Amino acid sequence: MGKQKYYDTALKQERAVLVGVVTPGEKPEQTKEYLDELAFLVQTAGGVVEKNFTQKMLKPDRATFVGTGKLEEIQTYIKAEEIDMVVFDDELSPSQLRNIERELQVKILDRSNLILDIFAGRAQTAQAKTQVELAQLQYLLPRLTRLWTHLERQKGGIGMRGPGETQIESDRRMILEKIALLKSRLKLIDRQNETQRKNRGQLIRVALVGYTNVGKSTIMNMLSKSDVFAENKLFATLDTTVRKVVIENLPFLLSDTVGFIRKLPHHLVECFKSTLDEVREADILIHVVDVSHPNFEDQIHTVNETLNDLGARDKDTIMVFNKIDAYVTPAADEFNEEESTPLTLADFKKSWMAHNNSPSLFISATKKENVEEFREMLYEKVKALHTSRYPYDKLLY
Repeated sequence: MGKQKYYDTALKQERAVLVGVVTPGEKPEQTKEYLDELAFLVQTAGGVVEKNFTQKMLKPDRATFVGTGKLEEIQTYIKAEEIDMVVFDDELSPSQLRNIERELQVKILDRSNLILDIFAGRAQTAQAKTQVELAQLQYLLPRLTRLWTHLERQKGGIGMRGPGETQIESDRRMILEKIALLKSRLKLIDRQNETQRKNRGQLIRVALVGYTNVGKSTIMNMLSKSDVFAENKLFATLDTTVRKVVIENLPFLLSDTVGFIRKLPHHLVECFKSTLDEVREADILIHVVDVSHPNFEDQIHTVNETLNDLGARDKDTIMVFNKIDAYVTPAADEFNEEESTPLTLADFKKSWMAHNNSPSLFISATKKENVEEFREMLYEKVKALHTSRYPYDKLLY
């Protein structure tokens, strides 16, 4: 029997191949990590990855992203295996998208389009839906010619959620009018949100930030005893959630925000800046890190860069290294066959992670490990800030 082409699910999963360019100075483990993350994005969107293609180049080809020989190799594979789509780990220009689609004759997505599609499927509130639709239209505007050329064969699926034919309408002018309308709608929503924030009184505000899928929503549920949606998928949380939390006798507001990610489409960053006002206006940030992830240092760097873009880099921050129960000590070298032993909490506190990041904590939100120390540190931080801001408040005495 030949290779099974379809999967036993209610809906056929779209089968994808991934394409990435390896630039000079990029380590093999980095390339693997980037494509693993792209595969996780495809999985989150509802697809399944069959194969990865990479090519070493000084920079992506201006016409077809990869070289013609590599494109022919991809074309041969997708025809033989009946692949549904090809996903590129960078944003493609309109001309690259048009040229590649002409050669491969299958659905072509880039990283930005894939993330936009996931956001479109995850958006729940009016604000999030408006932000995603605006970002999609801004992404599609320069690609309008290509869209109309191939519109008759769009049958839905990954990368095809969102505005669609009826909203894109017939010309560029109408898209621009739609963009203007969405921007004005977002301004109205922003004013309403600003009024809500002002009405929250004098409570100290704490915001959870971090890379996507590091456990922020799990920590939110743990601290606030609420039921915020948490799932082992990228961007499980899209809408900002705010809950009132009380530790001992001290109340404060805790917000859970959308996770950050490498190469987040600039359209989304711009559109979601209003959602991230909770980060900009927070008094304390809890930077959550998935310490079990092999490249968590790169993730910390990505989050810090995004916080810097938002003007929130210098805020009072607690580094919380989550998932210590899943941490695996990296091998010293490839010839080391000794099994790694799990680190104790004392080991983590003596590690470079603790020395380079102060204040820092090491917890497992799912296993409830070291949660009390986390609560105590958060309580002391909030109490100190509240006392300095409201010295005559009898709430703490």
